[in-house]
Amino acid sequence: MGVKYTILIVEDEHNIASFMTAILTANEYAVLRAHDGATALMMISSHCPDAVLLDLGLPDCDGLSVIRSVRAWSQVPILVVSARTHERDKVAALDLGADDYITKPFGTSELLARVRTALRHARNREASEAVAQTGRFVAGDLTVDYDKRQVFIGGEARHLTQNEFKIIALLAKYAGRVLTYDFIIRNIWGPGSSGDNQILRVNMANIRRKVEDNPAEPRYLFTEIGVGYRIVDGDGAEL
Repeated sequence: MGVKYTILIVEDEHNIASFMTAILTANEYAVLRAHDGATALMMISSHCPDAVLLDLGLPDCDGLSVIRSVRAWSQVPILVVSARTHERDKVAALDLGADDYITKPFGTSELLARVRTALRHARNREASEAVAQTGRFVAGDLTVDYDKRQVFIGGEARHLTQNEFKIIALLAKYAGRVLTYDFIIRNIWGPGSSGDNQILRVNMANIRRKVEDNPAEPRYLFTEIGVGYRIVDGDGAEL
């Protein structure tokens, strides 16, 4: 089974947060919750959710400030979920970089459809044109399947953790290019983790054990000592 998408719910009203949690978990999403803006920013940086459902009326700040802060360093999909119906609130949120605006009250089908759309758009942004069209990055026997969130070697699934998948997916986006340690760390763990390469090295070692026949003589994932990592060029779109 592929790695579940993780959704962060930022909502201080317990009943609404519980309602969204029930909908998402019933549809096989993993859910994180935060009740204020400060906690939300910390969790976005440390837990790297795939999308954020954000209320604007938070106890410690306006949700618009959360969007502004996140967009300074991350393109994680942000879906505003708010009782504010005035057009100026929607325009302000979208201008700051929100991906969508859902007005309370909302139905189960609407919430799920909006989340699916946001995740699809994010995947298309993150992938090359060929990957965006096919949902796959292919290099020899290696396939990174963005739809299934799985990695295959010769058709056999290799079970990666969520962060391991995000790392190899990021490398595949820039196939053939060396990505610096700091660039990878900022994209996966957020700017506060920059400068500490140890967690990245551990994850890369685990990925290599799972995808390389001989990690000492890699076919797919290469280290540029003192600089960063590179994945082999892809074969192009798989139709």
